[in-house]
Amino acid sequence: MGQIKLTDIDRSYGNLQILHGISLTVEDGEFVVLVGPSGCGKSTLLRLIAGLDQPTGGRIEIDGVDVTKVSAAQRGLAMVFQSYALYPHMTVRQNLAFGLENQRMAKEEIDKRIAEAARMLEIEAYLGRRPGQLSGGQKQRVAIGRAVVRNPTAFLLDEPLSNLDAELRISTRAEIAALHERLATTMIYVTHDQIEAMTLADRIVVMRAGRIEQIGRPLDLYNSPANLFVAGFIGAPRMNLMDVKVTAAGPSSVTVEGPGGLTATHVGDGSALRPGDPATFGVRPHDLAVVESGGMEAKVTLVEALGPETVVHASLPDGMKLVAVLQGQTVSATGGTVRLGFGAGRTHLFDKAGIRVPDVQAPAR
Repeated sequence: MGQIKLTDIDRSYGNLQILHGISLTVEDGEFVVLVGPSGCGKSTLLRLIAGLDQPTGGRIEIDGVDVTKVSAAQRGLAMVFQSYALYPHMTVRQNLAFGLENQRMAKEEIDKRIAEAARMLEIEAYLGRRPGQLSGGQKQRVAIGRAVVRNPTAFLLDEPLSNLDAELRISTRAEIAALHERLATTMIYVTHDQIEAMTLADRIVVMRAGRIEQIGRPLDLYNSPANLFVAGFIGAPRMNLMDVKVTAAGPSSVTVEGPGGLTATHVGDGSALRPGDPATFGVRPHDLAVVESGGMEAKVTLVEALGPETVVHASLPDGMKLVAVLQGQTVSATGGTVRLGFGAGRTHLFDKAGIRVPDVQAPAR
């Protein structure tokens, strides 16, 4: 079992409050990613779960048992740090065995666990080496192996890929996903990289300033962000967001006008909106396309030819910046103009408070 439940967790340092009433349940075997900008409190929350720090308010439960005041060593969790935290004077085998030896585990069981973890993580060839003889990716696999041999109730991973180069991040990310699939053990993973969050998580917890902004499956957050912050944070390149004015609103659609000659009808429940209200209109770069008429007229400021797709940076007459990701090797000359349009149902709308205009619910069958 590995259910972790947080109820109304607060953490303050003097007069500075870092976490504000965090409540979250991570189910047994679930892979949950905490994501948000630097300083949002995600690593602090992970340390509280691990028992490396104590909350100033609230309750932490593991499999229904209150562990709020239980020491880290007694929680049955394993943590993988950004810095690897390997002992440089020990071999890989000794690093893997160290924690188990401190528990006075039988040598035969230690050898069995090390052999299984080394096979799983493909580090058998490194067991006799010291950390200084390993690459960054190899060190991270050893750090993960040190957690695996403990057979923990849950794994806690604090930005484990941030010290790796781009290619290694991708391959190691795939290894972590495969490891979770094999072990079926609860994992809570902290990152500021929303691509890692999208590709790894069963559910994502988006945090800002010590609060949870939204919890959901990756594609739910991508397709239906709860507010402007989540809309701008989830998705790469980030969503294009434009200031618009409501011209008509009803229970099934909202019509808006905006920069660059934009006139659009968004499918959503606009019952709470009135003509003349300010709003924010959003469309993702991948949902934009070059059109012959209609859409928004923009000046091309930069073209990035990536092979299978072309990223076009453009500017509307009022200075608003747009990014479009066009399929294929589309050539758009810098300094020229282009009309960018979008399909029905591919837009997002947020009221003046930054809250998503509700999606229209399909009628019950």
